[in-house]
Amino acid sequence: MSRRRFLALACTLLAACGREPVAFRNTDLTGATFGRELTLSDHHGQLRSLADFRGKAVVIFFGYTSCPDICPTTLARLASVMQSLGDDAGRVQVLFVTLDPERDSTERLKTFVPWFHPSFLGLRGDAGQIKAVTDEFRVFSARKEVGGELGYVLDHSSGAYVFDPDGRLRLYVKDTASVEDVAADLRQLLRG
Repeated sequence: MSRRRFLALACTLLAACGREPVAFRNTDLTGATFGRELTLSDHHGQLRSLADFRGKAVVIFFGYTSCPDICPTTLARLASVMQSLGDDAGRVQVLFVTLDPERDSTERLKTFVPWFHPSFLGLRGDAGQIKAVTDEFRVFSARKEVGGELGYVLDHSSGAYVFDPDGRLRLYVKDTASVEDVAADLRQLLRG
C-alpha cells in the first residue's frame, strides 16, 4: 500500500471514530422491518398515510377513546412533550390510531384527540383496515367483556412508535417514558 493511500485510509478511519453513535433514551428501532405502512382516515375525514408527514417527526400511539387509564395518560404525556419542545413542536405530528372502530367514530375522535393538543390527529378505519395496521405495527389488542355501560374494554399494547422526518421508524417509547426523555429523543431526530 502506498504511503498516500495509507494516510487517506487512516484519516478516514480517524474521522469515523470521532463521530459518536446516536444514543437514544428510548428503544432504538432503526432498521426495523415492520411499521412501514399506514393509510387511514383522520378525524376530519381526510385519508392519511405516513408520507403525508414527511419533514416532521411522527409519533404513533394505538389506543381507544373509552380507555380508562393508559390512553388518556399517554396522550396527556405527549401533550406535555409538545409543550416542552417549544417551537420544535410544529415539526412533530402525533397520530392516535383507534383500536376500537366500532365505538370510535370520526366525531368521537374529533372531540377526544385534539382535547389533549390541537395538532394531534385521530385516525380510524374499518375493522379490516385496523387489523392490517395493527399487524403491520405488531400491536396487540384483545377485547374483554366487562359489566356495566362500557360492555367491553381492550387490553392492548401501550407504547408509541416514533418516525424521523425522513419517514423511517426509529424508536419505540414505553408508556412510562418521561416527558424529558421523549422530548430529548425527538430533538435529536429533528436535528438529523
